[in-house]
Amino acid sequence: MIFLVFSPVSRLTLTTSLRSPGSGLENRSKSDTYPTKAELLNALPRELNRFNPVKAWGSLAMSTGLSALAVGLGTLIPITAAATPLWLLYGVVTGTIAMGCWVLAHECGHHAFHPNRRIEGVVGFVLHSALLVPYHSWAHSHAVHHAHCNHLERGETHVPPRATSPQGKVTEQLKRKLNPIVFGLISLFNHLVIGWQLYLFLGATGGEDYGSPTSHFWSNPSKESGKRALFPASFRKRMMRSNYGLLAMILLLVIASIQFSFARILCIYGLPYLVINMWLTIYTWLQHTDKNIPHYSNETWSWAKGALQTVDRPYGPLLNFLHHGIGSTHVCHHVNASIPHYNAWRGTALLRQRFPDLVRFDPTPIHLALWRVATDCGGAVYQNQTDNAFYYQSADNSI
Repeated sequence: MIFLVFSPVSRLTLTTSLRSPGSGLENRSKSDTYPTKAELLNALPRELNRFNPVKAWGSLAMSTGLSALAVGLGTLIPITAAATPLWLLYGVVTGTIAMGCWVLAHECGHHAFHPNRRIEGVVGFVLHSALLVPYHSWAHSHAVHHAHCNHLERGETHVPPRATSPQGKVTEQLKRKLNPIVFGLISLFNHLVIGWQLYLFLGATGGEDYGSPTSHFWSNPSKESGKRALFPASFRKRMMRSNYGLLAMILLLVIASIQFSFARILCIYGLPYLVINMWLTIYTWLQHTDKNIPHYSNETWSWAKGALQTVDRPYGPLLNFLHHGIGSTHVCHHVNASIPHYNAWRGTALLRQRFPDLVRFDPTPIHLALWRVATDCGGAVYQNQTDNAFYYQSADNSI
């Protein structure tokens, strides 16, 4: 195993400055500076979990209404080579708007949209099925992600290989042989263009315990190679419900293609679909990955440690409006995923006030952060002998 020493200045240093009167941290040793799960949850008052029907349904009306308007305008664009720039603009704008629908379906999966589970389930199922997302299967795997965030064995997404593993050795060799720019471009393509499909069909970037492949569309735990099944046999009926929703949406697209032409539906639906997937991957990748973000093994992981290895980033007022703040309030979301998005802003402020040295915020502009992560964090992780956590190593061999 490769051990690399890194300077504590390069990451968050947890010191006694975290301790405040009445926090319950005064008697904790310096080597154990993370709060407990109960302390984290208690920092967020229960009133943040209250639903506001006006804000919830208003957000849904805004996202679906703007998406429908954008699609309607797209029907006016001719299918000609000369209209290619218009179609590209349409894809970016419509996909960016429709990402708000994805976020609200995600909120339904966390039971943070409506107090009536049946109503909430219908909203989430319809929204995600319309975006070709297997609602129930994804909600289950995403719950596993929240339960084991940044856990090398049991984490569920964006879990890096260890440098000592076969996959890690191959990845690191490739990283060292390629020019950093070429490696960064390959990493961007793998994540933004094909990453979402690889995740759904094969369980790409899943934790070590689940083996490969782990599909969101079918499951056979008795024949899977991992130590534990991501989708147990008892989940099969819910998985099939997700598949039925996808089949219904695919049927609608086929009928529309026959009625209006395949090229038009490819442009109307396919281009925004690609952009939505890119936004989804950008958010999840940047929320849980950077050079100074540790990953933990069974021996050192705890729920609080995992939840706090999440990064809030500055997406700006427009994207925060369209995407309901999903990228700028994500630490709060991992501490308590049942808080609706419109209350997560206050929750974020309270967490930053209570744990100022633990709640991560990176002010780096998104495009620069994305390129840094693509070039520095596309390989394997190495164990650090100071805290026994695992970190990415950049091209200059530093952690």
